[in-house]
Amino acid sequence: MSVMSNAPHKKSVVTNVGVRQAKARKDTIILDGDFVTEESLSNKGFVSPEDVLRLPRITENYLCSPEANVYDIDFTRFKIRDLESGTVLFEIAKPPPADSDEGDPEPEQEELDPNAGRFVRYQFTPQFLKLKTVGATVEFTVGNKAVSKFRMIERHFFRDKLLKSFDFEFGFCIPNSKNTCEHIYEFPTLAPELVKEMISHPFETRSDSFYFVDDRLIMHNKADYAYDGGLQQ
Repeated sequence: MSVMSNAPHKKSVVTNVGVRQAKARKDTIILDGDFVTEESLSNKGFVSPEDVLRLPRITENYLCSPEANVYDIDFTRFKIRDLESGTVLFEIAKPPPADSDEGDPEPEQEELDPNAGRFVRYQFTPQFLKLKTVGATVEFTVGNKAVSKFRMIERHFFRDKLLKSFDFEFGFCIPNSKNTCEHIYEFPTLAPELVKEMISHPFETRSDSFYFVDDRLIMHNKADYAYDGGLQQ
């Protein structure tokens, strides 16, 4: 569930194409028998969806650079809600660009960490692990290139155990558009012993979010999670 970017807003005319809703693909095959290493994928010319499905554990580094996002896809808003109750569990939005007069000098740009904005840390209560279905709404803009076969594969691990792999299609996005999509996460039932371990070991639950256009990796974000919010330390 890691989507926010630290890149500055670009001022451009965008077309709002409305809200889409998507459930995870049911036909995703988790390739258990033919694993690949993170190192081998880092040395490939490009990374495909089939490649990341063969990873046996969470990645330690990013499998593509920020410059791989040649489509200027920029995530600007993200919200997580419980679908049963409608309760908003988390929400973040990128501030709009500051207006400036044409005669004003450009402010000096600070040197940014190239990986800033590619990682999110979540703090939830233990109740989150009891939820069955969660909606994650993401708003994003697209640059001056059309985006086809925009797809996200998100893999959640506790330590080296794969908990769930989600596979979502964003569909086709027209150039210079603002898009909103709600992804429906149907969580697996976890063993009580595993839930206890996840609560007792904050931030050892982690996820990789891989974004593809035309089956080529263009973005890679990461997140980690704690489920001990509200508990006495």
